[in-house]
Amino acid sequence: MTRLGMADLHIHTDASDGMMSVRELLEFVQKETLLDVIAVTDHDELSGSLEAQELVARGRYRFEVITGMEISTLEGHLLALFVDSPIPSYRHIDETIDAVHGMGGLCIATHPLSWLTRSVGESTLDRIVCGGGHVYLDGLETGNGQVAAKVTSTKTKRLNLERYHLPETGGSDAHFLASVGSAFTTFPGSTAEELRRSLLDRTCRSGLGSPVSLSSIGPWQVARQLSRGLLVLPARNLRKSLTRLTKRATTA
Repeated sequence: MTRLGMADLHIHTDASDGMMSVRELLEFVQKETLLDVIAVTDHDELSGSLEAQELVARGRYRFEVITGMEISTLEGHLLALFVDSPIPSYRHIDETIDAVHGMGGLCIATHPLSWLTRSVGESTLDRIVCGGGHVYLDGLETGNGQVAAKVTSTKTKRLNLERYHLPETGGSDAHFLASVGSAFTTFPGSTAEELRRSLLDRTCRSGLGSPVSLSSIGPWQVARQLSRGLLVLPARNLRKSLTRLTKRATTA
């Protein structure tokens, strides 16, 4: 009987608005979890993911790292997995999906339908999944450890069962070490390549672990993370956008 592996496909580090360094994340996964695969998916940033993959390749870790990022599209957030170059943010989702697939990556709609954070809505899912066009999604995140996703998880699962029939994934959406692994994806095997095959074969499943309370993390840490997410990260993204626009203008 094939062993079922566990993966957390949605983790943030201090390369974006997470409160843990890449090295701290890797040590935590190694010592405190049973995860076989993780994906570092910082907001509109690939550097943390590439750093994690490099450290795991050089170190004696028992798990594998998938490179990825959580991309801000005009229609909501999208997980891009198995990518090795940054994908531009704030473009239409169709263009973003094409760019990810063109790189050989996979696209997952993360915390779909949620009104508490930027998420792909039902009308966009209907158009992409049921519209019969060339743009397609590779999965739907139906397991997520955060409140923003839980408020719509029941509806997301129902729509996927009745209408979309996409592979279901789980990811903690962790910004703190204690949350890593609180939601996960199970799949036949234990390697990143076997996980990829499971997504394409639609044999993966989402799962939820024990919830992590904000009180256990601490109010000061929560406040610091909110500050990074609401102030620091948007300012950084604005600077990056202005830099890209300046470069385009000077080369036009």
